[in-house]
Amino acid sequence: MLECLILGDSIAVGIAQHRTECVTYATVGINSRKFVDHHITGDLNANTVVISLGANDSKNIKTLKELFALRQVIGSKHVVWVLPAKNKAAAEAVSIVADKFEDKSISIAELSKDHVHPTTKEYKRLAELTKKF
Repeated sequence: MLECLILGDSIAVGIAQHRTECVTYATVGINSRKFVDHHITGDLNANTVVISLGANDSKNIKTLKELFALRQVIGSKHVVWVLPAKNKAAAEAVSIVADKFEDKSISIAELSKDHVHPTTKEYKRLAELTKKF
């Protein structure tokens, strides 16, 4: 089994740059539906799984449904979700799924000027936090 797996969007890409020991399946700009369509059939098992999805979801995407489907196929004791900072509906969906599976969730404390992505310093902090679970 893998030690660490990072899944998701551009925020996951940024965290992965500071967690080079992890296998990463992440794509800049991907939404939850596309991620599930492309990756749900793969082996998503690891000791720790870090997920950042939802920030790119529009209103026509059923974020809760997609994240729930993804989480059901992840075999891990430790799953850490990164809450989208700007997309409040997606953040609520992430929280619901994390609570349902007794996973951890972390918030982005310091945003870059686009108010979506963490600052470089914050990416480092998030990466370190994901090591503690």
